[in-house]
Amino acid sequence: MDVKVEHNVPATMRDGTVLRADVYRPATGGPYPVLLSRLPYGKNLQVNTSHLDPLAVARSGFIVVIQDTRGRAASDGEWQTWTNEPDDGYDTVRWAAALPDSNGNVGMIGVSYYGNTQWTAALAGPPELKAIAPQITWSEPHDGLYSRGGAMEFALNTSWTLMMGVDTMMRRHAGDPAGLGKTLGALVADIDQLDTSVYWELPAGNSPAYQRHGLHNQDLGFEHALREPEWSAVNRVAGRHAEIDVPSLNLGGWYDVFSQGTLDNFTQARAAGRPANLVMGPWTHEVYTGQIGDVNFGTAAGVDALGFRGRFVDLQNAWFRQWLTPEAEATGPGLPPVLLFVQGKNEWREEQEWPLSRAVDTDLFLRADQGLAFDAPKADEGREAYVYDPADPVPTTGGPLISATGYRAGPLDQAPVEAREDVLVHTSEPLTEDLEVTGRVRAILHAATDAPSTDWVVRLCDVDEKGVSRNVVDGILRADTTPGEFAEHAVDLWSTSYVFRAGHRLRVHVTSSSFPRWDRNLNTGEPIGTATDFRPAHQDIAHDAARPSRLVLPVIPAAS
Repeated sequence: MDVKVEHNVPATMRDGTVLRADVYRPATGGPYPVLLSRLPYGKNLQVNTSHLDPLAVARSGFIVVIQDTRGRAASDGEWQTWTNEPDDGYDTVRWAAALPDSNGNVGMIGVSYYGNTQWTAALAGPPELKAIAPQITWSEPHDGLYSRGGAMEFALNTSWTLMMGVDTMMRRHAGDPAGLGKTLGALVADIDQLDTSVYWELPAGNSPAYQRHGLHNQDLGFEHALREPEWSAVNRVAGRHAEIDVPSLNLGGWYDVFSQGTLDNFTQARAAGRPANLVMGPWTHEVYTGQIGDVNFGTAAGVDALGFRGRFVDLQNAWFRQWLTPEAEATGPGLPPVLLFVQGKNEWREEQEWPLSRAVDTDLFLRADQGLAFDAPKADEGREAYVYDPADPVPTTGGPLISATGYRAGPLDQAPVEAREDVLVHTSEPLTEDLEVTGRVRAILHAATDAPSTDWVVRLCDVDEKGVSRNVVDGILRADTTPGEFAEHAVDLWSTSYVFRAGHRLRVHVTSSSFPRWDRNLNTGEPIGTATDFRPAHQDIAHDAARPSRLVLPVIPAAS
């Protein structure tokens, strides 16, 4: 059907601020359900509409509304990260429901930041909001957005804040071309030099770049969240799903920075008795094809195939239709409660639950001579030592990552990391049969340091028959310590679904940094918002009968 488009349609918020949206609607007929997306990146940018083709969706029988959030692009007001999204989301849903040709039912759609604007609007509770489809977004902001394991999500925070500053500069210097040219040029220069200079500046928690460009009031940083707890709680979904009375369709990727948040939103919604669906692919935050990092997972892995079930956008439209137009007839089998991409076997699998109740927690022990085995050590196998120097951190190589320059996400060859002296590497014997790990992975380290504070980073890798080692999951823990004393540390590696094939080997890294993904622990115990001095830390990892350092893997029995 033909589509009519209206640009910059005004919606007045409760405080009088005008936000503007582009509205796509079928040219004839109606009433139609409304799909709303609220984002801070500019409603006309192709990178944003790639997740939601508004013309195609409108042709299929929806009114589509894409709105610039407060203080961004065409909308009025002052932008402060997260602050106004609950109230503005509530007001916008009510406004969208009353648009001409609307049937009064609104769904929300979008990724990342505009996945979270869906959750916060749902928490505000506008009566016309009937369903949400948040993709690749978080649940607890201190578990993947601001920080993880106590360490700052540094590359994400720093690059995102500077990139968001471009629109800020354009608004700040509207009508002043000379001033805009100067300030925007300086900002872009810092963005282009993130990996060579800006990431290395201290203090990490109060970036000098924010101060140079006057962005400290809108930064996404961990330190900002610590300074203003009420601000940092505005976008928290964790623990609040019982307050949300709408169904959710959650999409995530195993190599996405918010993969665990997607899983947590699904499990907590289901636990609260809310209808929810989950789709987890092998994707990163920005790539949804079958080629992720160094690995080709196959054509069927892409978001436009889903194992040849069809394009996700079409399945999503059908899912929305059942909630927004209850009188409509079902158009196909729809989505199962859980659809997982099982890496290694490279196939999609339908499940009824997450996590899988048939998974069995299985210990995988660090052993002597860089060994790794399912048998526990029976004697004193000694310990291993390395020196972690913040001046020379382990470079981030793949994994869940957002960075404007210099770094790739996904599964990558770990040879450069494993060649370093500050990375302990433990490898199993070749597997005699396939081993499926599906669920949340954790590590238990018995470790000591001579520093008052340090980080522990653990990574699980798959080593193929040619000896190439690629990352699967990892995690970090920032620990305050008693220097010289061994203590048990639990490191959360988040979740995966991965089959280690027969003939492959499992490998575990233990180290103390992955920079710039996470900020460097300076080993002094000083706050990251002010600390500029650093020192090396001497690290010890024990793996004997009394102190069995190990991973705990959720193994799916072969018989199941």
